[in-house]
Amino acid sequence: MLQTQHAPGNPAQTKTWLLDESHRAWLEADAKRQFAFFRNSLRADGGFDVLAEDGTALPRSAQELHTTTRMVHSYALGKAFGEPDCDDIIDAGLRYLQNHHYDQEHGGYLWSVNGSDIIDETKLAYGHVFVLLAASSAHAAGHPDAKALIADISNVIDTHFWDSDVGLLSDEFTRDWKPFSNYRGYNANMHGTEAFLNAFEATGEQNYLDKAGRIISFFVDQMASEHQWRLPEHYTDQWVPDTQYEGNPMFRPFGTTPGHSFEMGRLVLQHWDLTGRVDKEAPEKARQLIETAFNDAWLPNGGFAYTLDFNGDVRVSDRYWWPVTEAIGAYSALLKINHSSTDEARYRQLWQCASDLFIDHKQGAWFPEIDRDGHPTFKQFNGKPDIYHALQADLLPLAKGISRLMDDLS
Repeated sequence: MLQTQHAPGNPAQTKTWLLDESHRAWLEADAKRQFAFFRNSLRADGGFDVLAEDGTALPRSAQELHTTTRMVHSYALGKAFGEPDCDDIIDAGLRYLQNHHYDQEHGGYLWSVNGSDIIDETKLAYGHVFVLLAASSAHAAGHPDAKALIADISNVIDTHFWDSDVGLLSDEFTRDWKPFSNYRGYNANMHGTEAFLNAFEATGEQNYLDKAGRIISFFVDQMASEHQWRLPEHYTDQWVPDTQYEGNPMFRPFGTTPGHSFEMGRLVLQHWDLTGRVDKEAPEKARQLIETAFNDAWLPNGGFAYTLDFNGDVRVSDRYWWPVTEAIGAYSALLKINHSSTDEARYRQLWQCASDLFIDHKQGAWFPEIDRDGHPTFKQFNGKPDIYHALQADLLPLAKGISRLMDDLS
């Protein structure tokens, strides 16, 4: 069990940790440690380094689009949260997007660069929706350049990635916008849902909310309900699940990824809230996604198996930080709708797991992976590569509602 100084809440004070003053103070403190740790990522040239376990910069390598954009989004949340000195990172990230990732010749944003050197010129929906997420959060935080970025990235998405006939995002193109595969994927669309909801909150423009709704309709109302509330990750260009596909072991693994079900479950609730809570079935659909993922993937020694087969059996048992963070966000949303002792117990269980296994209480930030004995390991990742997932695990429970996070934090 945790030592007292690590305890994330006081069960004796309140029936829910979401309202417990000691738990909320603990969340705020962990968020502040993360902001302090990842501030070391910013380089003098405006790029972002990946940080080692102790917070020092690792040798410089390609800077990927989702790294740049997640830093902008995270520190925009920080500014709303009241964290000082966030503007320099938001400014640097937006400049790096414009001066390095942006393709002056063909438009759109390059997947990875190293200063002026292009490392991977692929145009991916996954990366482009994170540009929209970053631009929207920066706009909500009051950055003067963000509105123009929203307009540009929205045009790129509509022109190249958004398939209006099916209401879904296509995945990948060459630098000059030629399709080079028939692959279609859930991951880019799930993060597209996140970005569209964020853009709607930042701008009030209905088309973003409508796009999010169309994606949810396909993956939740059709795919999840047809597959025992598990979500196939990979599809043909006719949007038929491709149950044999196996690609990048982190971004496109075989089977289903329970962490993504936690994310979509929370996004379903966010969309339901933003649309006036008129769909009476939406909370139950979200719950089905969330509880199925938890029941399938929770491991006896804590944390979640990374991937499952299509029957819900464990395929890859490696334990990463981000599914735990996404489950925290999902269960905090469920608790805000209707408190139940079962959801409360799982919320506490998740934070106990995070504190015991993933949070680095000495040096700050979260370890990305643990081994079978519960010790940090770096098989898949170098250092501590990401603030985005763990930061939102801290901030989402602090918000009053399940949507408009930045408004609640301000």
